[in-house]
Amino acid sequence: MIVDAASLPRAPARIVSLVPSLTESLFALGLGARVVGVTDWCVHPADEVESLPKVGGTKDADVAAIAALAPDLVIANHEENTRRVVEKLDAAGLAVWVTYPRTVREGAVLLRELAALGATREAVAAVVEPVEAAIAEAERSLPAHRTRVFCPIWRDPWMSVGRDTYVHSLLELCGGDNVTADRGDRRYPLVTLDDVVVAAPEVILLPDEPYAFGPADVAELGRLGVPAARDGRIHCVDGTWVSWYGPRIRTALVRIRSLLDPGRRSQSGARVTPLRFPTP
Repeated sequence: MIVDAASLPRAPARIVSLVPSLTESLFALGLGARVVGVTDWCVHPADEVESLPKVGGTKDADVAAIAALAPDLVIANHEENTRRVVEKLDAAGLAVWVTYPRTVREGAVLLRELAALGATREAVAAVVEPVEAAIAEAERSLPAHRTRVFCPIWRDPWMSVGRDTYVHSLLELCGGDNVTADRGDRRYPLVTLDDVVVAAPEVILLPDEPYAFGPADVAELGRLGVPAARDGRIHCVDGTWVSWYGPRIRTALVRIRSLLDPGRRSQSGARVTPLRFPTP
């Protein structure tokens, strides 16, 4: 059956997580002992998830393998997982919670809902409340000038993020003006490099997931002559900063706000410099 936050099983003892960021969240909240299965893409926390049973990918999870683990609750996501898999889990009589945060604030709400599965007050204070405080601080300190930012998620074809997405919400909360926010064709619009030139972003962020952008992409975009290239503000970034909700929200707000800071400029003018902070 499909459940929501209001109808979740009380203190489920056996959880299968099909969402990498939520797998990490469960462990951070002290609920890792209840996780009995994860996907191949659930890689954090590495030491804890390595020995757990794997149930396939996020898009092609093995329903029979999940059912064999006899979970009280399967945690899925509207974008990470497919409707086909969710419907099969539902038909198998399993309780499936399909999460769908589309803003950073909703990501924090989801973290608190996960905590309600049985986290201690101490865990809530250590994990949830700092995220909520970081969001509140970001909301209070938005800059007067928003930095025009392009954040693609794929190439061949190039794809970016529209307004109704978690990534867009994060960029806005960090003081960014998402240059592909108002493209009405889709939530993840197709773009061309000519579109990027016209948009004239002041910063370009290249996450390493879902597409693994790297130095070659920095060099290609650096040849476009947009302000981000001229000022050395094309940055390779940890993809979990822009797409993982949970404890990483706090780090993401600090790192992305720093990169979008209107006062940040390259010391070398036209030189394009990839930048990566250490993963927390």
